[in-house]
This record gives sequence, structure tokens and C-alpha cells, in this order.
Amino acid sequence: MDRRRRSRLAGGLVLILLGAWFLVTQWVPELQVWQSWPWIIMGVAGLLLIVGLLAGVPAMAVPACIVGGIGGVLYWQNATGNWDSWAYAWTLIPGFVGVGIVLSGLLGGETRQSIRGGGGWLILISLVLFAVFGSLFGGRGLLGPYWPALLILLGLLLLIRSLFRPR
Repeated sequence: MDRRRRSRLAGGLVLILLGAWFLVTQWVPELQVWQSWPWIIMGVAGLLLIVGLLAGVPAMAVPACIVGGIGGVLYWQNATGNWDSWAYAWTLIPGFVGVGIVLSGLLGGETRQSIRGGGGWLILISLVLFAVFGSLFGGRGLLGPYWPALLILLGLLLLIRSLFRPR
């Protein structure tokens, strides 16, 4: 089956699933999770992933993870009221890209390359930046006065990797 036909098939299946979901939620109102608006964003992420899987495009996992990750952060912020956390939560977005790259590699059969080739590094860098910016702007003192040590360690890791990387 060619790509164009698979894309149409994926689009048709997504529309059928959406219609069925909306129909069921009219009969069973307890299932109306979209009343919490971040669920809509996470639902869009799920649809992006489904379309990518059905169309045979594993790279769609990257935008699906970005949208889903942001939806998850917005859900947490909406539930807790901690909207000030955007001062450091934005640092998670490169990590969402990394998760998407790793997932794309898993779905496309290039697991090792996706982890070593960029996905793993983006996740690591994102977590370090989240810890640093969370300590600076989060007001919780996550790492106390030792947060600059994370930057030094990350810099050393990148330096060693670039110097001793096999050609």
C-alpha cells in the first residue's frame, strides 16, 4: 500500500474514532474529560501519534511528544495553579523532543542510533536545565547553592565526548 493511501486510511480511522468518542461521551457524560482543557492538547498529541503509526511515518512521534509533553505540563499547572512554573518548565521541551526521537527510533527500528544520536542527549540536557532553572526560579532551592555544579558536569561531559569520540 502506498503512502498516500495509508495517509487517507489513517485520516478516515481518526475521524471514525473521534466521532465514536464524541457519541459515547454524549451518552455517558462522566467520560467528558475534555472539560479539563489540557486533555484536549494531550488528545491532539495522541492523534498525531496514531496518524504517524497508521501512515507509516514514525517521525510523527516527535511532534506528538512535544504536544503531549506541553499538554502534560499545562495539565499539572492547571491542577495546581502554579502558572509561575513556566519560568523553568519550558526547559522540558527539548526533553520532549528527545523522547520523540527515541520513540521514533523504537518504532522505526533504529533504537540505538536514536538514543545515542541525539534523543538521549536532549533528554539529559533538558533535565539538567530543568534542575538549574527550577533552582533559580522555582523558589524551592531544588539543588540549593550547588546548581552550578550541574552546569560544570554537563560541560565536562560534552567536552570529553567531543574530544574522545571515535571518528
